[in-house]
Amino acid sequence: MGHAGLVARELRRGASMPQRLVELGAGDGTLLLRVAQRLGRPAARVRAVLVDASPSLGPDTRAAFEAAGWDVEAQQADVFDWLSRPGTEPADVMLANLFLHHFREPELSTLLAKISRQSRRFIACEPRRSPTALAGASLLVLIGCNEVTRHDGEISVRAGFRDHELSELWPNDAGWRLVESRAGLFTHFFAASRDEAR
Repeated sequence: MGHAGLVARELRRGASMPQRLVELGAGDGTLLLRVAQRLGRPAARVRAVLVDASPSLGPDTRAAFEAAGWDVEAQQADVFDWLSRPGTEPADVMLANLFLHHFREPELSTLLAKISRQSRRFIACEPRRSPTALAGASLLVLIGCNEVTRHDGEISVRAGFRDHELSELWPNDAGWRLVESRAGLFTHFFAASRDEAR
């Protein structure tokens, strides 16, 4: 879906390369690895924290991060608990990929508020809720996806976002700049940055 390219492009818009990134719901870390590889080797090592209830960072992925100039650490935790820990070091950037749509609005509002207190920038790529995306999910059979994947795709689209739904849930704070838009046929893009981060 091109999410690594979207995230890398957004990161390049910052004044400098982030030194500490956190991915929420990171799974095996391959999305962030593709971002790292697109950005090229940094002047100073980047520290990446992968937070997931069931992280699955493999040795090959860890080695690829190392080769890209990134130090990576997987932390097994519920994201709400992790974001609530006292003394958590704020991240230069937090990101989420195909993660936010798993939460109902009250939980999501709480999650975004916690993220806003723990990060200077936040980037999210989510399913876009639209007739086109729903039609695309129904055509997954044409590329060999099984019944479970097709069902999950449809559910994800129906739970996705459109218009300014994430912006409306972001804390009402004049210190943030918000960007929310369609990205391609199937992706809903959201970015929040503190004014001084740009």
